[in-house]
Amino acid sequence: MAETLVELEEVSKFYRLGGAQVHALLDVTIALPAGELCVVHGRSGSGKTTLLNMIGGLDRPSAGRVTVDGREVSSLPEETLVEYRQEMVGFVFQSFGLIPILTATENVEIPLRLRRLEPAARAERVRDLLRLVDLSDRANHRPQELSGGEQQRVAIARALANEPRLLIADEPTAQLDSRRGQTIMAVLRRLVDERAVSVIVATHDPLLIGMGDHVVELRDGAVVSGEAQIERGSAARAAGES
Repeated sequence: MAETLVELEEVSKFYRLGGAQVHALLDVTIALPAGELCVVHGRSGSGKTTLLNMIGGLDRPSAGRVTVDGREVSSLPEETLVEYRQEMVGFVFQSFGLIPILTATENVEIPLRLRRLEPAARAERVRDLLRLVDLSDRANHRPQELSGGEQQRVAIARALANEPRLLIADEPTAQLDSRRGQTIMAVLRRLVDERAVSVIVATHDPLLIGMGDHVVELRDGAVVSGEAQIERGSAARAAGES
């Protein structure tokens, strides 16, 4: 049985809206294995982003516990949470978040410069990451010279710069057409299969759900289904390789 990397135990998140209390998550209990591509899906407002924020340490639950790699993330002090986000987790969002005046290489370099990595090691790491996302030939292009799918692949490479064990992607294909969206999902699939990175991706695109090993469906902040789909994930990998 695969090691459990992420575990949520009766996690709820409540907000005050006027005089009423509304829930973004309600008693969510799930266990996600390491080394898999997990897809979280549901309609807009179902709680997908809130769930990812809990796992990524960007928000805290109102009740319940979030444990990642044996650490109770939901109880970490803010200073330790910053270290957790820097070292354990890479984030990819809908908006690519690239700096317009920097090339693809320079955008990917940013986390490595913050770590003060030695220049030769930094250059080698960036070359490897751009090769991983099939952008070696676009290394010196700025964001406005890249397609939306290429920009998102640069963002993925940047998220991987610090070698996180877990990559969290919130609707990474939302701004892309179906062909480019499938390309991004194929890159995420390859990270799991070739680099042993665990990936959790939120999407509402039914065409992409079948590419995951594990699927969690949310509805109104609650889990309505969560299951492994190894055969479907294997079929998607085979389709991506053909």
